[in-house]
Amino acid sequence: MATARPHVVLVGPPGAGKTTIGTLIARVLGVDFLDTDHEVERVAGMSIPDLFLARGEAEFRQLEHEVVSGVLKDHRGVVALGGGAVLHPGTQEALRGHEVVFLDVDVAQALPRVGLSGVRPLLTGDPVGKFNALMAERRPIYETVATMHVATTDRRPQEIAEEILLVLSGRGEIAFDPAQVREAVVEHGPASRVHVSGAAGYDVVVGHGLQDSVVELVGEAATRVLVVHPASLATTAERLRTTLTSEGRTAVLHEIPDAEQAKTIDTVAACWALLGEQRFGREDAVVALGGGATTDVAGFVAATWLRGVRLVNVPTTLLGMVDAAVGGKTGINTAEGKNLVGAFYPPAGVVCDLDALPTLPPEQLRSGLAEVVKAGFIADEQILRIVEANGGVGAQDPSSAALRELVERAVAVKARVVGEDLREAGLREILNYGHTLGHAIERTEDYRWRHGDAVAVGMVFAAELARAAGVLDADVVRRHRDILGMLHLPVSYRADRWPELYEAMAHDKKVRGNALRFVVLEDVARPTILRAPDRELLEEAYAWVSGR
Repeated sequence: MATARPHVVLVGPPGAGKTTIGTLIARVLGVDFLDTDHEVERVAGMSIPDLFLARGEAEFRQLEHEVVSGVLKDHRGVVALGGGAVLHPGTQEALRGHEVVFLDVDVAQALPRVGLSGVRPLLTGDPVGKFNALMAERRPIYETVATMHVATTDRRPQEIAEEILLVLSGRGEIAFDPAQVREAVVEHGPASRVHVSGAAGYDVVVGHGLQDSVVELVGEAATRVLVVHPASLATTAERLRTTLTSEGRTAVLHEIPDAEQAKTIDTVAACWALLGEQRFGREDAVVALGGGATTDVAGFVAATWLRGVRLVNVPTTLLGMVDAAVGGKTGINTAEGKNLVGAFYPPAGVVCDLDALPTLPPEQLRSGLAEVVKAGFIADEQILRIVEANGGVGAQDPSSAALRELVERAVAVKARVVGEDLREAGLREILNYGHTLGHAIERTEDYRWRHGDAVAVGMVFAAELARAAGVLDADVVRRHRDILGMLHLPVSYRADRWPELYEAMAHDKKVRGNALRFVVLEDVARPTILRAPDRELLEEAYAWVSGR
């Protein structure tokens, strides 16, 4: 019987995109993807950095060779080799006769992906110098073992996968239609559900093509549905109205301003007036279609109309999916501060349709990732590892399996917290990590800064504050800057704004008894509260943020 063998083997340096591209190719071909680094860790029973430390590079390379040789004989899917796996002469020999693709990448693009992640033992200390030295040694080997050489610098994973598959198709290895890649980009399997417990428990549905889930959550009793949306989602709102109408509902569309400009009492009053004109009753529903500002406003409208009508949140931004739409907080801004007027009002359900993410501008997607990273620091370190695994590239790809997992994990963190503490009496306060300074920056900037950008700076400030207070190691502070830097999020702010920021923080709704309170970390996933820190301590922490 013929020995099984992979369809394609990907080789190349850290940061070349082997995992992202390999997963996409495997999905198109309908086969499994295997990363030999993960297989080595499984066999060894420890992580590769720990394996290096415990046994040394020579023993690691021998184990890696044994694992890779077995995979090349037995795996029928797509395989990605660790960056240095080709160094072993036996592995070079084992690659003969295989379709081997060398994914090449410039150092300038590779290092933001992996050079600062802390999980690459051969790049620690001097990432630039060590990366260049590794490539000087390995490039001739990559080129020798490869049957195909593909550049990945400044290219989308979809383009790279298409190029590889077209070459394989031309060689008669596979039958391939480029449309398969586009389909694979959005085909990630059935929807998943994250349950939010509590007296009014509900599900958060995460997946693709979920319009039917919206209709289901509206419920059979509702005869009228108000769909609140910004102007940019008018076409999406119209499609939803068509679906609701076909199910026998009367759907009323109502456009509100974009972003924070929507969060005013005038916007809410206009919604109330429309509900009255259309004779909405208690059995009817409000659907919030949009980002966090939309779900905040529409949620407050639903909470206050007839003392509460059914609410379905359909967040269309990453920030909305992982933060604003989950947890039951609704609110609007006043001249005195952000979200000072609002109510705790859980929705009947939340629908996170990931098909919306590819439509977002990159900077808006990155802003949402700040809240994902926050969930990692306060509760789920695996979130941080997923971001670090390829230097933030997978996290910033709106069609990637990595981002889907990040959404699911971040939602699960928030669901767990708000399920235990809906009204922020205790545990829920940890969700404010980075928000005390973050909200102050937003207010000082008259809300021209994106929420996630401000929270990113706020997390660095909270980390520096914890370090200055003697409760957090410098390595964790550095990890904040490294991860946020991978995602191109800001980690500093202007030195001359400190007096305004301090005044804004003093008026934050998290102040209790005229004493500032900060969520800080004692370690990753170990949040605590720092009460009434001395102003000198705050200024020391801010000096590190402002670069003074």
